Amino acid sequence: MPERLTEMLMDTWTPLIILWITVLPSIYMAPMNQSQVLPSGSSTGLKRLNEEQRVLHRSKRGWVWNQMFVLEEFSGPEPILVGRLHTDLDPGSSKIKYILSGDGAGTIFVINDKTGDIHAMKRLDREEKAEYTLTAQAVDRDTNQPLEPPSEFIIKVQDINDNAPEFVEGPYHATVPEMSVVGTFVTKVTATDADDPVYGNSAKLVYSILEGQPYFSIEPHTAIIKTALPNMDREAKEEYFVVIQAKDMGGHMGGLSGTTTVTITLTDVNDNPPKFAQSLYHFSVMEDVALGEPIGRVKANDLDIGENAKSSYDIIEGDGMDIFEITTDAQTQDGIVRVRKPLDFETKKSYTLKVEAANIHIDPRFLSGGPFKDTATVKIMVEDADEPPVFSSPTYLLEVHENAALNSVLGQVTAHDPDVSSSPIRFSIDRHTDLERQFNINAEDGKITLATPLDRETSTWHNITIVATETRNHSQVSRVPVAIKVLDVNDNAPEFASEHEAFLCENGKPGQVIQIVSAIDKDDPKNGHYFLYSLLPEMVNNPNFTIKKNEDNTLSILAKHGGFSRQKQEVYLLPIVISDSGTPPMSSTSTLTIRVCGCSSDGVVQSCNAEAFVLPIGLSMGALIAILACIILLLVIVVLFVTLRRHKNEPLIIKDDEDVRENIIRYDDEGGGEEDTEAFDIATLQNPDGINGFLPRKDIKPDLQFMPRQGLAPVPNGVDVDEFINVRLHEADNDPTAPPYDSIQIYGYEGKGSAAGSLSSLESSTSDSDQNFDYLSEWGPRFKRLGELYSVGESDKET
Repeated sequence: MPERLTEMLMDTWTPLIILWITVLPSIYMAPMNQSQVLPSGSSTGLKRLNEEQRVLHRSKRGWVWNQMFVLEEFSGPEPILVGRLHTDLDPGSSKIKYILSGDGAGTIFVINDKTGDIHAMKRLDREEKAEYTLTAQAVDRDTNQPLEPPSEFIIKVQDINDNAPEFVEGPYHATVPEMSVVGTFVTKVTATDADDPVYGNSAKLVYSILEGQPYFSIEPHTAIIKTALPNMDREAKEEYFVVIQAKDMGGHMGGLSGTTTVTITLTDVNDNPPKFAQSLYHFSVMEDVALGEPIGRVKANDLDIGENAKSSYDIIEGDGMDIFEITTDAQTQDGIVRVRKPLDFETKKSYTLKVEAANIHIDPRFLSGGPFKDTATVKIMVEDADEPPVFSSPTYLLEVHENAALNSVLGQVTAHDPDVSSSPIRFSIDRHTDLERQFNINAEDGKITLATPLDRETSTWHNITIVATETRNHSQVSRVPVAIKVLDVNDNAPEFASEHEAFLCENGKPGQVIQIVSAIDKDDPKNGHYFLYSLLPEMVNNPNFTIKKNEDNTLSILAKHGGFSRQKQEVYLLPIVISDSGTPPMSSTSTLTIRVCGCSSDGVVQSCNAEAFVLPIGLSMGALIAILACIILLLVIVVLFVTLRRHKNEPLIIKDDEDVRENIIRYDDEGGGEEDTEAFDIATLQNPDGINGFLPRKDIKPDLQFMPRQGLAPVPNGVDVDEFINVRLHEADNDPTAPPYDSIQIYGYEGKGSAAGSLSSLESSTSDSDQNFDYLSEWGPRFKRLGELYSVGESDKET
């Protein structure tokens, strides 16, 4: 504490001397030159001299201070004296009163109004407020009248070293590449001190390293941190913790200090080559592995990180350079070995490869340290797998003539088991490719035979699939396509390309070409078709026609003479024999129909019918057909008219008077007694042919089958009419086939076996007009009225 007080007194010695000289009232005031400008604080005595003598004289300065100083943080039992105010107008009596105003007047600073002494009442802090501006004035104590104008002065707070340096931006983080040379810039730190930087050494800072040596150093005045050791290796130590100190007072004893931390990380550079974890790798793979499938991984470790650790892999030597490949896994930086071509255990069982790993990004500064690459050996063992059979050819092409005999051998397919332990092979045909089962195959030797006849004209190609299966393992199956081409043989005779009908004009000339015909052949000879045309032997000397072969393989029919007549012969038939050039040749006979026609002068066919000669002159065939159609239409109209007339004369409904006649029963005598009941047997109304059967309704189409009632046996002299009618009514009501309306029931038989015979007029041989009913009046009064009714009816008909 005494040392601290001594330093404080030494720091404030000079300002105290200045303060002492300033505030002492006995200081000598030199006379002022009349040419200087009067200060604002000139005395009132000077003003009176100006008025009385009117001679300009520079008066003495009233206030004798410039500024005052007070030491900060000073504390004691009593207020500290800052300074004293005095005016030359003060004769030493107590009539002058000093007044202080401005910053802190009355609170921080207090003035003795009699002596002018100014005291600081509180501890002052320069960092809080460095100076105070005050105004002093001398007034008359009795009247409070100002004796001089007010004057300003400043009280400055004198700084002491009471603030330690601070690192406002700390803690710090910095990076520097590894393997850097000594003196490489790392970072710069900055500390601040709240003390006065222009007064003394309180804010003069000096930097030093407390922790972090001998790796780093710091400039004492600039605070720049640099590397202090060469070749610092990130792989050995990546992060360093450095403590920096800032001390004021220029670093001398007694100064205040502050510290901060700097975390320095070494960044990576590519100073390490890749290195395989092992020099030899062993892998095994099945021979049926899929192409592109990974079979193993190799790893070259690199102590660097990021881009500096990336490596590429290559196969540089070995007997499987074209069989395998190696690629880099971007995520793990592994080398992945893959299969490029199929493997075959039976051909080669092992491979040896030499792989290399090399850095992608190389730093030229470290090339002298050696190549940034490494190599390793990879041995791959191929394991045997159960493989399917292998055909001797990927496809087969067989040829067979279409007339080949059944069960003849068309060809043979062969296959073998590529495994060391070879298995027998069985062959079969995939019947989905041979739905008609036209071919068979021998399961043991693979010979394909013909099962059904072939026809090239129906199908030229047959594509089947042969299946080979291992006997010991039926899951091992192979397939091969077999194309069978059917070769042509001359088994089809040529024939006309189309049905030809030639027309010959009656006015034609001899040698005229009647028709040109062509032939076709379903066969397909190698050298193309060549047809031979000829007439039948018995038609060689045909007097009417001859033939001529054309160069384009067609035939021309020519007329030997002219003057053909339809009346003499309307149609000529000319058989022509067509032969091909095959081995053996095939031939057929086709008949050409030649029709004689009437032609115009320019040879256009007009009519080829012989009936045209019997037609009237100027009447064509079309006109004749029209006339015949009109005649037929008139006949049809006449027949319809007559039919309608006859239909209208036939009455559709029986008149009332005819009903009376139809129901007359003639008796041979009067009062027949019981014989009257036998005269009309109601059982005879039943159809004897339908008693035991069922006659369906013909006026509607029944939807349900109606079961008829059992026929009632005719009982002579015992028929109950009421019961018969009720039975028939019940059947009609319950018949589902009956229409929903009443219909006329017709009974075709009446009174069979009656002595009186039939009473119906339908079977009468004479008409109503031939009968005379006058005799009814002779039968008695009962029949007189009946005779009148019939007579009236006859007379009405006549009218």
